[in-house]
Amino acid sequence: MSLKINLSHDLGGVTSHYDLMLSEGVTGITGASGSGKTTLIKALCGLIKPNSGHISLNDRVFFDSRAGIFLPPHRRNIGTIFQEPRLFPHLSLRQNLTYSARFQKFPPRRVQDLDYIINLLGLEPLLDRRTETLSGGEKQRVSIGRALMRKPDIFLMDEPLSALDQPRRAEILPYLARLCQESKTPVLYVSHAMSEIVQLADHLLLIEEGHARAFGPLAQILSDPDLASLIGLPEMGALWEGTLTYKAPDGLCTLNTKAGPLHLPNLDAALGNRVRVRLLAQDVIIARTRPMALSALNILETTITGLSYGHDHSVLVRLDAQGDTLLARITQRSAADLKLVIGLPCFAILKSLAVAQANRV
Repeated sequence: MSLKINLSHDLGGVTSHYDLMLSEGVTGITGASGSGKTTLIKALCGLIKPNSGHISLNDRVFFDSRAGIFLPPHRRNIGTIFQEPRLFPHLSLRQNLTYSARFQKFPPRRVQDLDYIINLLGLEPLLDRRTETLSGGEKQRVSIGRALMRKPDIFLMDEPLSALDQPRRAEILPYLARLCQESKTPVLYVSHAMSEIVQLADHLLLIEEGHARAFGPLAQILSDPDLASLIGLPEMGALWEGTLTYKAPDGLCTLNTKAGPLHLPNLDAALGNRVRVRLLAQDVIIARTRPMALSALNILETTITGLSYGHDHSVLVRLDAQGDTLLARITQRSAADLKLVIGLPCFAILKSLAVAQANRV
């Protein structure tokens, strides 16, 4: 998949300009309110006509100002999922699922597709219920299934969980992760919640004032100290992947990573599977010598590769851990007391309970 975006658009005195090429997988898109995400989304969907530019997906041109091309939304074959499910209240769940398929020129193999989507999203117990009897999370699962039935060329998910409370978000996220892994359809996932993006995305696009300020692999963007002001210091950190090799009777699991084994609680995966974990910079402690008699179970040998001093009297310390990047956020006083410099060997300490599993691998 190759999504090419080159557009300029003026809205309310603010000019948005994007020049991007997005590829396979899941691309997370985030930025502050008013940063220009909505303009980009509407331009991709065909809900606004940019002042100038070009948008194409593979060989299909959605918009070209010079050639006078502007495809309406229904001809772009984009599966859209918004904050509100927008189901038809007079139809059953099953009828909502199959609604879009009836308008396709070449309808999908209905039974096979429907059975797959019902299984993927866990909808079988709900099939004959009316929409008014469904919870917010159940409605959103139906909305996702309806978009899947359309067999879109690309998914655009615009804050699909923001209208749900935390328990409902936790209910939906595993279904979204499974969809992203199994459907093989490229996804653009817009959200303010970095906790959602790290569970789903492969790449991250940061938007500020109508421009793409950074784009790249998710792990690379989240561990770049130069982007802390855009991402937010509490969200900075590392994403690591490893193989789950052992589950102890006390609930601790062993995850083998490049840097060595990590001992983490209750990883939701089968032995031998790859697992992604998120290591927040604010949860990493640095020591010049290996600590002894410590409750923290994860002590890693690292080397300092970067020091970034912030205006809040903190320092983001970039560490190399046998080829994996780790980030630690400490005070400037601690950095001075420890005499930290680039190239210095040191130890990174991680509490097991501070490491969060991110579902997607």
